[in-house]
Amino acid sequence: MLLSKRMFLASVFFLWSLALLSQSLPPKRELRGVWVATVQNIDWPSKRGLASDVQRQELIRIFDEHQKTGINAIVLQVRPVADALYAKSREPWSMFLSGKQGQPSLPVYDPLEFAVGEAHKRGMELHAWFNPYRATTDTIDSNTSEQHISRTKPEWFFTYGGKKYFNPALPEVRAYIVQVIMDVVRNYDIDGVHFDDYFYPYPVKGQILPDSALFSKYGQGFSSVDDWRRNNVDLLIKTLSDSIHSAKRYVKFGISPFGIWRNKKDDPEGSETNGLSGYSALYADARKWMKEGWVDYNVPQVYFPFNYAPAAYEKLVDWWSNNAFGKHLYIGQGVYRATEDKEGWRDRKQLPEQVRYLRQNERVQGSVYFSSKSLTNNLAGFRDSLKNDFYKYPALQPQMIWLDAIPPLAPLELEATASQEGVKLKWNPPLPVRDGESAYGYVVYRFDKKERVDINNPKNIIHIGFNRSETFYTDKSYGHTGKYVYLVTAIDRLKNESTPSNVAKVKVK
Repeated sequence: MLLSKRMFLASVFFLWSLALLSQSLPPKRELRGVWVATVQNIDWPSKRGLASDVQRQELIRIFDEHQKTGINAIVLQVRPVADALYAKSREPWSMFLSGKQGQPSLPVYDPLEFAVGEAHKRGMELHAWFNPYRATTDTIDSNTSEQHISRTKPEWFFTYGGKKYFNPALPEVRAYIVQVIMDVVRNYDIDGVHFDDYFYPYPVKGQILPDSALFSKYGQGFSSVDDWRRNNVDLLIKTLSDSIHSAKRYVKFGISPFGIWRNKKDDPEGSETNGLSGYSALYADARKWMKEGWVDYNVPQVYFPFNYAPAAYEKLVDWWSNNAFGKHLYIGQGVYRATEDKEGWRDRKQLPEQVRYLRQNERVQGSVYFSSKSLTNNLAGFRDSLKNDFYKYPALQPQMIWLDAIPPLAPLELEATASQEGVKLKWNPPLPVRDGESAYGYVVYRFDKKERVDINNPKNIIHIGFNRSETFYTDKSYGHTGKYVYLVTAIDRLKNESTPSNVAKVKVK
């Protein structure tokens, strides 16, 4: 009886110790994203009219800095105003590159193709960020090329708040936007398609959306113009979702809506907030898109501090997590606000505490930060917090099992050899699995000889690569002489991970 009691207590202590260990470890899988904004040259390029090689060097520096921080996903704005930061487009070159819409940067190159390659070199996903409806940032015709769609198809647009917008009510507009985005899906090796919060325009006091005639034409069966407008956006989201996943099942589709869906006072399903809602103001029913499974991930822009009366960070994170419907939820965090002299933001621990809070919620899989420059400029020391604490160890992107749940097989015949350059590893690729996939890339792990081999501990990850042909790696990062143990896993396009390869042991002198 005494022995049984001791064994029971030992078991309890062991389980408690494991629980504490799991809580102290950072997650092995987490989306760590950043928005790189190109509209008005917010993040990149630094100004219009730079030579192509300067633009490329700027982007390399941006990606290098984010890699050092621990970022594993770049959300790059490629279509800010019905224009293109990519070559294979039916729309004109963006003015934010060359300075004049329709003219490429010289010498001519493909910014998106370059960005995808550089992101993948660093084990980062590249999500192409589109603004579906905004067509201009002003109403000055000379700022748009003669080939711009707002000039060749003026009947597709309305002017509101000093800008031109596609009219979401027109079937031909929806078809055109889907075609534009599918050009990128088919022609570029992107990992995701991304929309932000701009659907119907944000309300402007004293102005009315000029769509009453189209409501009379297309609005039969809708009890209100608001419901009709929401349906217009729904049709685009549903059609685009089907098109993306039909063309390339591994390309993710994500939305970054305004932080409030609906207030509880307006809908019992809403959040305990009191502010503008995306549902009513922008006609964007992001909750429905998640519930229907039309999007793979949601990034609500929760750019508010804790305990903020109109829209508290903690209440919105909890609400969105309760309305994720099994899809991924990443929290959009406003790094640009980190040094504001306003309620909540005076506390420089605000953003680190927000990361801690969302990590306690198992229905939240990561963060995306706005914007790139705010992060690389280390506002309020937040980049240091990520680099030295929260993102100290690498992380794989979360799996999306509804898109693909079949992992690749393990790499074969791993060998490790000590050399003057470091420990040289080489292995053979795995055989294809039943879905026809082999490896998209590899994860390399290193352990001290006496250390427990545990691939769930991210501190043992020394390399994540997205190149299936690179079946070799040289480890130069070990810290001391002694014996080391290595193993390698394979990942597929959606980051499903294989079982480990054989163990390779080596002694470093």
